[in-house]
Amino acid sequence: KVGDPMDAATDIGPLATESVRDDLINQIEASIAAGAKRTLGAERLDRPGWFVSPGMLEDIPQGTPAFEDELFGPVALMFKAASFDEAISLANATRFGLSSAVFTADKTEMERSFNEIEAGMTMINTTSSSDPRLPFGGVKASGHGRELSSAGLREFMNIKTCAIGATH
Repeated sequence: KVGDPMDAATDIGPLATESVRDDLINQIEASIAAGAKRTLGAERLDRPGWFVSPGMLEDIPQGTPAFEDELFGPVALMFKAASFDEAISLANATRFGLSSAVFTADKTEMERSFNEIEAGMTMINTTSSSDPRLPFGGVKASGHGRELSSAGLREFMNIKTCAIGATH
């Protein structure tokens, strides 16, 4: 349910600002104009507020905003790969690298995902989320250090080396 974020029955609230909503709609529409297929929602809702319906795009061509940029809104992007190697290559074909999620029961694919996907976080059989016990942050254009956990605390500290030489 899309609606007021203060209502407990709401699943999806509005985007942060009108310009964020408009930018997302422009990215969606430009991607569709270039060949991506809208399979569900991903449309501006005609109501007060900055709402976009949850949706999904697939068959997304390279060079489109949905392929090249980060879409900040309730839009899933579905990419098809013919093999696990192609899936890893596709996952790495972005200048961003905040988080990845892989769903598999294959232990080799799990290990390869951890080792080969270029992302600050890789989750297996679950979606990415922020957990204060775990470091949170990305790599590439999504990389500006870490937050949360002891690793995140260290991002806000300056480590100082102190030493005392021999005294007479």
